[in-house]
Amino acid sequence: MADVLKLDLYGVLGVSPESTQKEILKSYRKKALKCHPDKNPDNPQAAELFHQLSKALEVLTDAAARAAYDNTLKAKKAAEERNKLLDSKRKKFKEDLEARESAAGLQKAADATAARNLQAEIERLRKEGSRLLEDEQVRLREEIHKQDKEQYKEENSEDTTLPKLKVKWKSKKNDDGNGGYSYDNLYNIFKKHGEVTCLLVSNKKKGSAIVEFKSAHSALLAVQNEVGNPTNPLTLTWLSGQPTEMEHSSEQDHFASASNSQSTGDDFESQVLLKMKHMQGRKREEQSAQKEDSKSYNLQNPPTKERDFESVVLMRMRQAEERKRIIEQMQKEDLEEVDST
Repeated sequence: MADVLKLDLYGVLGVSPESTQKEILKSYRKKALKCHPDKNPDNPQAAELFHQLSKALEVLTDAAARAAYDNTLKAKKAAEERNKLLDSKRKKFKEDLEARESAAGLQKAADATAARNLQAEIERLRKEGSRLLEDEQVRLREEIHKQDKEQYKEENSEDTTLPKLKVKWKSKKNDDGNGGYSYDNLYNIFKKHGEVTCLLVSNKKKGSAIVEFKSAHSALLAVQNEVGNPTNPLTLTWLSGQPTEMEHSSEQDHFASASNSQSTGDDFESQVLLKMKHMQGRKREEQSAQKEDSKSYNLQNPPTKERDFESVVLMRMRQAEERKRIIEQMQKEDLEEVDST
């Protein structure tokens, strides 16, 4: 009650005391849609403003409560006028001042009566509830869900690669608590696994929602690990963006190798040097075998100078080709190892 007396309810809604109920409703819908907690989950000021708007609508759309509130406004305005008058007439005769103080005492009693009447009306509203306020808040939630769906459709038409999961849980048809799950706690459940780009909780079908993640890895973590409330567990199935077995394996390898990337980089140079030594040793063995074959051939067929020259040229060409082949093979193996890491 004290909070209501401190608030300028007409100012909160941006209307005047002469505004009709239709004008008050129109202003409430416009302002409440912007600061609804579902649209501003991380803004406590928005939640406070929405509470003030709801309280203002509750009082100003009830005829008796609005009349009581208007009486308190009139009493405040009269008190302000009296204070101004007393300030300007402070030097008047004592008798006039005493007479005014006596009148002020009567007015204070009237002010207290107006405040008590307003308190009684607010208490009545608290017990009975405001049907109009409840209807407006239901309409607001539907409007917000409608906007979320439209935004989801727009984003989905632009980018169909984001992974989406179907979420189900047990909930009776008339269960207002929806099986213990709401937009807020579902959002908090799924954001543990990664960035959630969209969450739609079905109003028509109880125990059903759709969640969209920014990455397939986050969605995969949710599918593999998330159960929600153990007394009413969640069931998650893929709608789109499910990674293939190869992508899944590659993604796991990527995360596993991330921790070893530094040591892999440090060992890369030593691995290359080791391969070069191995290649050189193999090359020397091949050259030694070629020399043995050449000696055997020369014993059987002593070459002429022309044949010696031709053999040298051919040998150098083979060596150049072999060197080129070894280099290409090393580069290919290095690239394959880099890709696999």
